Amino acid sequence: MAFNEDPTLERHFKGHKDAVTCADFNSKHKQLASGSADKTLMIWNLNPKARAFRFFGHKDIITGVQFSPAGDLVVSASQDKTVRLWTPSIKGESMVFKAHTATVRSVSFSHDGQRLVTASDDKSVKVWSVHRQRFVYSLNQHTNWVRCARFSPDGRLIASCGDDRTVRLWDTATKQCINCFTEYGGSATFVDFNTSGTCIASSGADNTLKIWDIRTNKLLQHYQVHSAGINCFSFHPSGNYMISGSSDSTVKILDLLEGRLIYTLHGHKGPVLAVAFSRGGDFFASGGCDAQVLMWKTNFDSFDYREVLSRHSQRVSPDPPPHLTDIYPRGPHLHSAQSGAIEVRGQHRHNNTWINTIIFSLTSHLIQTCTIHIPINASIMHCIQVVFVFQMFHTVVTIVLLPPHRSVPWCSTLERIVQQLDVLTQTVSVLEERLTLTEDKLKECLFNQSQILLQVRGEEMDRRRERVEEEREGESGSPVASA
Repeated sequence: MAFNEDPTLERHFKGHKDAVTCADFNSKHKQLASGSADKTLMIWNLNPKARAFRFFGHKDIITGVQFSPAGDLVVSASQDKTVRLWTPSIKGESMVFKAHTATVRSVSFSHDGQRLVTASDDKSVKVWSVHRQRFVYSLNQHTNWVRCARFSPDGRLIASCGDDRTVRLWDTATKQCINCFTEYGGSATFVDFNTSGTCIASSGADNTLKIWDIRTNKLLQHYQVHSAGINCFSFHPSGNYMISGSSDSTVKILDLLEGRLIYTLHGHKGPVLAVAFSRGGDFFASGGCDAQVLMWKTNFDSFDYREVLSRHSQRVSPDPPPHLTDIYPRGPHLHSAQSGAIEVRGQHRHNNTWINTIIFSLTSHLIQTCTIHIPINASIMHCIQVVFVFQMFHTVVTIVLLPPHRSVPWCSTLERIVQQLDVLTQTVSVLEERLTLTEDKLKECLFNQSQILLQVRGEEMDRRRERVEEEREGESGSPVASA
């Protein structure tokens, strides 16, 4: 993976008088919205010469904020049990939804902008019509406060999480809970879908961040890189990166393709409560208990994702979204998913010519099922390299040899290689996680050691001063004694 340079702090927005609890970028206009414990909503114009808007209306802490996909509306949730729909202009007009009987923890638009989904301390998830401005239906199976709820990109699913330590998937057509993930050591604090809708990520008060494939009901990645609870996260539009904000006062950037932590940012003094990528992925924002809103430049990726996204939107046959029949709460993955077939013909003696072509087609997908047809006269080392690269991309690989005659031993050998590489990939991931933890502990030990050395040196200097003063007093007193 190629990197240009570290993320850089572009702008520093000051205006809130209390903790910044949520933030979101406008997809159409150069604006950034933030909500705060000071009960106000701020709309920051990214044009330095334009003024910011401050909106009043909520009577308690604002807990969630999001722009509509069209960018002409912004919605906010609050502990005052209401949701407000604002026009982000100088007038600051808003419509009020008396949404829940307790604190509203999150609010989010569907990707077509027609619906809202809210999560509340009254243990319910509710769906609302934006244009009719009325309640549509409620989802009620959580047994404790619901912290977050989000629509899938196609609008057919809702993911929610809460203090009952569960993450639930709901079918918006039947209004039924179709899956429930329960592997959490504490409250599940935040949940969202990746850009393709094939995976959900969830964070917890137990310092963990997990990514699940909702088609196979499998845990794909598990990160424990923060030293305190994770309050929020955001997927990069490419699906290849993620940022997370934590009560340990840091923002961390994860490379999801390689499954590792790549950056830790220390811009905030106190817990980080909000993070968000811009729609193009070129910026991201963070907010926290220090009342600051920071905007960072995304410099860590060499791809121009606006160009990549535009290319994918123009594809004749894009990857289909996940179907409800693909989601199996229990049992094995039975359906036969569509697979993208990549056929390599002829003798290719240069390792990187066709491997790089295949990799490029996968860079915008976190999960993909792929069948590779490789001629029998291709080098076995080529096959091994391709399988290893796909294992690092967390891709389901099926290798089909095209020999002029049967060659079962080759197939069995490659299957064993795939199994061993899978084990190796998992081992490397665990080792990287342990090395990261060891590095953090070592830094902490070195810091403590330096503090102890400074303290010891200070005490030694104090003792030396006392000795010098005693010696001086003794020397000045000796003539008097002799007299």
